[in-house]
Amino acid sequence: MDSSEAAPPRGPRDFDSLRSVIIERKETMPKRLAQVAAYALSNPDEMAFGTAASIAAAADVQPSTLVRLAHHLGYEGFSDLQSVFRARLRDRTLSYEERLLSLEAGPAANSDTELLNGFLAAASQSVARLASAIDGEAFSKSVDLLARAETIYLVAKRRAYPLTAHIAYAFGKLGIRHQIIASPNGIDAEIAQFATDKDAVIAASFAPYAAESLAQAQALAGRGVPVVAITDSVFSPLAACATHWIEVAEADYAGFRSLSASMALAMALPVAIAERRRSLKRTGKTE
Repeated sequence: MDSSEAAPPRGPRDFDSLRSVIIERKETMPKRLAQVAAYALSNPDEMAFGTAASIAAAADVQPSTLVRLAHHLGYEGFSDLQSVFRARLRDRTLSYEERLLSLEAGPAANSDTELLNGFLAAASQSVARLASAIDGEAFSKSVDLLARAETIYLVAKRRAYPLTAHIAYAFGKLGIRHQIIASPNGIDAEIAQFATDKDAVIAASFAPYAAESLAQAQALAGRGVPVVAITDSVFSPLAACATHWIEVAEADYAGFRSLSASMALAMALPVAIAERRRSLKRTGKTE
């Protein structure tokens, strides 16, 4: 072997790093590898539990394609790649009690300041990552689409719900007509039926993705209502149904994932929409 030939880089050992590598290489991957990579990021639980045969059937590829993808990403084989998805599942399914026990075993065990610093560091990392990676063109196109909408519908559940709650508050103060699709009496579907192609949707969801949010966003998009998505991956099922989407990947501390960068985006978006509306009104270009 030529000693000058560098060994291929080893595959990432955590899911977030693996996702970043796949996104970075997506455009240059062979078609079949990109197809199964997209399936893997959209269906990480199936990747963790399935067999090579069952995953290949679901992704509509040959089992050998899974092995090729693993080698392409620097893994020894499919089982090595699958171990990353299984590790993600173990981390994700930690209960809050288990996360607290993990904290108690670390540097923050006897220091409230250390605990606070851990969360502050994760928040800072998230905001810095968004600042360096934000797609300005996608943000501007999203603002323009939303500024022209008659009513903006807001879709988010579970951890992402605070984003739409804040956006709704800002819209109310800025005089922007909106509607949150989150009814206490279970009539979300009826509320969504009022949306037309003259309106728009802001939908937010992050891995492992709230099934109800995805279903609502997909149904609205299917009826021709434009969707602007706030999500964490190009392979997110929410991004797949969106007219425009903005990527936000949050860092975590001891398994607790913040909304620091997402909330900064949720604060900027309503103000940008209000400013764009004022500009459109001044120029008379509301259509």
